Amino acid sequence: MPTHRRARSQEAKQQRAEDLLDAARRLATGTGGVRCLTLAAVTEAAGLHPSAIRRYFDSKEELLLELAEREWVDWREEVLRRARAATGLSPEETAEALVSGLIARPLLCDLFTHIPLSLEGEVPLERARRYKELSFASVVTMSEALAEAGAMTAPQVADLIAATAAQTAHAWQIAHPTATLATLYEQNPELSHPAREFEARVRRLLRATARGLTSPGEAPPVPPAPRGA
Repeated sequence: MPTHRRARSQEAKQQRAEDLLDAARRLATGTGGVRCLTLAAVTEAAGLHPSAIRRYFDSKEELLLELAEREWVDWREEVLRRARAATGLSPEETAEALVSGLIARPLLCDLFTHIPLSLEGEVPLERARRYKELSFASVVTMSEALAEAGAMTAPQVADLIAATAAQTAHAWQIAHPTATLATLYEQNPELSHPAREFEARVRRLLRATARGLTSPGEAPPVPPAPRGA
């Protein structure tokens, strides 16, 4: 029977938290995805006592929201790298810069369904605020960088980012069906084509969205000024 030792130093505690996050990432990108993740499985995979996770994360939702923040940062940095290396991006190329970076991050594709559905609303207020501030700031940074590198304005790119997250979240769940739907698709393959063309469909729809956003008369609304401005 394994012996579990409590982390004492700050460095050891940080390492335990990282071990839990790494275990959650491995499990969430495996069979079943985020919807099948349990805290018991995470602690077992991390080699920790089942009660240990409560010393680092209050809930599964907080653990997953931490992963979502890290995935957001990785996606943002990839988009910024592409933007810095580009000039004169067309709307379709701007869409590709966003889509390529996102579909390379399957965990974020999956998490984009769960973030508004359960994660944000099930954590303490200040934790939710921290996530919102990071994601909003990331959208602003990405929008400005892609606007400088191409033909779309920053507000248009912000709308395209929202569409990218929404469409990818939807398509990802369809492409990773439950056991019941997997059986259905085997029995009725004519119903399965949306599940078989995840990347192609997302790219096609977002190229069309980018073109539509730059059509005459499609100016995005001006966002409200920050409180106190």
